[in-house]
Amino acid sequence: MDPTLLQIKSLEYRKGVIELIKNTGAGHTGGSLSSVDILNVLYNHTLNVSPETFLSPNRDRYIQSKGHSVEALYIVLADKGFFPREALNTVERYQSPYIGHPTRDVNGIEQNTGALGHGLAVAVGMALAAKLDKRPYRVFTLLGDGELSEGSNWEALMAAAHYKLDNLVVIVDRNKLQITGRTDDINAVEPLADKFRAFGMAVCECDGNSTSDLSAVFDQLPFEPMKPNLIIAHTVKGKGISFMEDAVQWHHKVPNDDEYAIALQELDTAIAELKAHVHGSQ
Repeated sequence: MDPTLLQIKSLEYRKGVIELIKNTGAGHTGGSLSSVDILNVLYNHTLNVSPETFLSPNRDRYIQSKGHSVEALYIVLADKGFFPREALNTVERYQSPYIGHPTRDVNGIEQNTGALGHGLAVAVGMALAAKLDKRPYRVFTLLGDGELSEGSNWEALMAAAHYKLDNLVVIVDRNKLQITGRTDDINAVEPLADKFRAFGMAVCECDGNSTSDLSAVFDQLPFEPMKPNLIIAHTVKGKGISFMEDAVQWHHKVPNDDEYAIALQELDTAIAELKAHVHGSQ
C-alpha cells in the first residue's frame, strides 16, 4: 500500500475505534489507539494472511497478547474482510462472540488472549511448531509494556532464544503507561533493549506510530539468523486525539458526547488534510 494511504488508513482505523467504543459503552481506548499503526502495517503490508488463506497451514500467525486492546484488532479485521463491519454492532452484547478480549469464536483470531503474559508463550509454541514441521510461516505477537511485569514472558523469551526461533516476531507497544500510572513508576523495565538482548533477542527500536518506520522495520525481518526478533515500538497512548494522548485516565474510558465530537472532528480534519496532499501530488 502507498505510504500516504497507509497513514490515512491509520486515521480511519482510529475513527473506527472511537466509534466502536462509544457505541459499545466500554473499551480500552488508549491502548487501542497506541497500537493501531502496528496492526495497520501488519495487516496491510507485512502479514501473509487473508480471509481466504486463514485456514492455510502456511499462513502467518498473529497473536494479540495485549488482548484488552481488542477494539483496534476488531476494526482492522473487519476492514480486511474477516467478518462484516456490521457484526461489530453486537460487541459486548448478549451471546455475541465479539467480547472485550480476543476469542477464537471470531474469524481471523488465532488465540484467546487477555490474561496478560500468555500470548508470547503461545506464539513461541507456534513458531517452534513451524520449525519442526518445516513450514515457512512466521508468528507475530504484540505485548504491552506493562505486561512485561509478568514473569512468564521472560521464560518464553528464554525458550525462543534456546530454539533459535528467527521466525518469531515479538512487538512491544512501548506507550509507557498502564492502568494505574506510568510503567516505569510502577515496575521499571529499563534498560529494556539491553534486557532483551541479554535474553538472546535481535532487537530493533522504532517509532511505533509511524507507518513508514514500521514498514521499514518489518521489511528487515529476520534481523539476525537464528535469533528471535524483538521490536520495541515507541508509541503514545491515546495517539491521534489531542486530549487522550499520554493520559492515564484514557486506559479504559468512554468519551462523552462532547469528547466524542471533538475526537471525530480532529480525526476527520487529519484525514482530509492527508487526502488533499494525495490529490495535490497527483
